[in-house]
Amino acid sequence: MKYIDEFQNPELAARLLDEIRATVTRPWALMEVCGGQTHTIIRHGIDQLLPEEVELIHGPGCPVCVTPLEVIDKALEIASRPEVIFCSFGDMLRVPGTGRDLFQVRGEGGDVRVVYSPLDALRIAEENPDREVVFFGIGFETTAPPNAMAVHQARKRGIGNFSLLVSHVRVPPAIEAIMRSPDCRVQGFLAAGHVCSVMGTEEYPGLADRFGVPIVVTGFEPLDILEGVRRTVRQLERGEHRVENAYERAVRPEGNPAARAMLDDVFEVTDRAWRGIGVIPDSGWRLSARYRDHDAEHRFQVGDITTQEPAECRSGEVLQGLLKPHECEAFGTTCTPRTPLGATMVSSEGACAAYYLYRRLDLPARPAPVEAPVTVATPAALAAAPDTLEGSPVV
Repeated sequence: MKYIDEFQNPELAARLLDEIRATVTRPWALMEVCGGQTHTIIRHGIDQLLPEEVELIHGPGCPVCVTPLEVIDKALEIASRPEVIFCSFGDMLRVPGTGRDLFQVRGEGGDVRVVYSPLDALRIAEENPDREVVFFGIGFETTAPPNAMAVHQARKRGIGNFSLLVSHVRVPPAIEAIMRSPDCRVQGFLAAGHVCSVMGTEEYPGLADRFGVPIVVTGFEPLDILEGVRRTVRQLERGEHRVENAYERAVRPEGNPAARAMLDDVFEVTDRAWRGIGVIPDSGWRLSARYRDHDAEHRFQVGDITTQEPAECRSGEVLQGLLKPHECEAFGTTCTPRTPLGATMVSSEGACAAYYLYRRLDLPARPAPVEAPVTVATPAALAAAPDTLEGSPVV
C-alpha cells in the first residue's frame, strides 16, 4: 500500500539501525508516549533490534488505559438506566469497572451500542427523541475535536437528548508529571504524531528546556520509530534538548487551526485523573459552561461517584514506565484479554495487550507453584483455548 510499505522497508530499517549503533556511546532511556507506537515497537521487535544501550520505556499513551476507574463506574451507572442509549467505541466495552463492564451491562438489558464516530451517536439521538443518548468521549487531543464537533452540532441543531460523558486528557501535562516523578528514568521522548497533527508543537519547547530532554515528534510505522530514536539519541549524545519534527508529512508547527478552534469553543482545560497515576493538574478537558447542558456527568448527577483502583492490577506502574507488562505477576495468568484486571490488557493500544499478543511466547516462563496440579492438555482443550485478542474498534 502506498505510503505504508515505504515505511516498513527492511533495508532502510537496517541502515537506520546501523546509524543508531554508530552514534550511541552510553545507555539512554527513551519513552514513547503513544500506545500505537508501543504496538509497532513490540509487533516488529524494534526494542530487540536496537543496541542494548537504548532502552524504550512505554508511557501512558493509550487513551482507554488512562481512563480512570471512577469514570468507568460513571459510565456503568448511566448505561444501566432504562431511558439511556449508551454509545461507545468498542475498546471500552471490556474495560473493567468495579465488579462489571459495559458488556455485562448490555447482557443485563442495558442499551449499549458500539459506534465508530460520535456523529453516529448524534444520529441515533436524532432518530430516538424519546431516549437519552450518551456518547463516551475519551482519548487524547486526537479524538477530542470530533467529540467537540458532535456537541457543537447537537446544540446548533437543537438535539437536546444528546450528551457526552467526557474523559479527555492532554499529553504535555502528562510529560511534565512523568519528569517530576522521583522515580523517572526518562532522558528523551518520542512524541505522538497524531496528537501534534491537531495541536502542533508549541507546547513542547518549554518542556524540553525545563527538563533538559529532547522531544522528537514521530509517526507510527517502523521507520518512523527508528528515525525518531535516531534523532533522539543523536541529540542526547551531543548534549542537546530540542524539539524536532520527524513527522512533517502530517504535522505542522501550528497543528490544525480549525480543530483547535473547535476545542477552544466547546471545551475548557481542567484537572483530570489518570488511571493508576492520579490527578494531573490541567491535564484534561471538560465541557465549557456554554455546553454544560450536554454534559452527561452533570445531566445524570454521577459526579460524586468515587472508587479505589484494585491493588492486584499494576497497570499504573506500566503506564508510568516503571514496569514492563511481563514483569507483573498477573500477566498472562490471572490477567488476560478475556479476564482483564485492567485496561492495559483490554485496549488495542495497551502495552499489556501488545506483550500478550506479540511477545508472550518469547518471555521466560515463571516457575509453577509447587502445589499446582498437573493437567493434560487434550487436543480439544487446546483448540478451545483463547490465544488472540478479540477484535474491537481502535480508539
